[in-house]
Amino acid sequence: MFSLEVIAFNIQSCLSIEASGAHRIELCDNPGEGGTTPSKGFIEAARKNVSIDLFPIIRPRGGDFLYSSEEFAIMKSDVLLCKQIGCDGVVIGILNTDGSIDMKRCSELVKIAYPMSVTFHRAFDRVNDHQQALENVIGLGCERILTSGFYPTAMEGASNIAQLIRQANERIVIMPGSGVRSSNIAELAQLTGAVEFHSSARSTINSKMEFKSQTMNEDLKSVNVDEGEVRKILEVIS
Repeated sequence: MFSLEVIAFNIQSCLSIEASGAHRIELCDNPGEGGTTPSKGFIEAARKNVSIDLFPIIRPRGGDFLYSSEEFAIMKSDVLLCKQIGCDGVVIGILNTDGSIDMKRCSELVKIAYPMSVTFHRAFDRVNDHQQALENVIGLGCERILTSGFYPTAMEGASNIAQLIRQANERIVIMPGSGVRSSNIAELAQLTGAVEFHSSARSTINSKMEFKSQTMNEDLKSVNVDEGEVRKILEVIS
């Protein structure tokens, strides 16, 4: 009944996610900005090396989800590229200045993406009218919405996620994400009724550089996936 999507910020994470038994990868760059569109080389390498579902995020920069015409052109090109490479879906989200869903632009991305699946990402947590936004995203033809229930973490927004699932009434998947770990996923499932979950299962890896410049005053750790944590999450929900 349950499925798990895990974020990958590098190719090693993709391999770990597939080896763990997770069901889908959200492919991203720039963890410090909450995830931006990965490079063409990264998408190609991920598609070559893993067989589970691969969904790159289409987000040209960090910050808000209001994009210029130039940024939107980049997003359209990136969606087309993902389709050409053989991805299973993409993850999108565009808002208007008033906090409503940008239906025109999102609809265009969904059409370009077809027949790939489309997830609407956590731009949804920044909308001005949650109930109307849900109906709008359903109208776009998206397959799922990634949300933390309008709070920083899914546990904080659990009651709102449960309400969204009731309103959706199986017309779209509501997928809780943000702060989802093996320690809370069982409670989150009980509180919300969700059947798909999103986790970063994040860990950090120390640099293997033998030489480190003392004058740069920096910590060159990188973000990776904790394969053991992914396995624990799957054990809880299996």
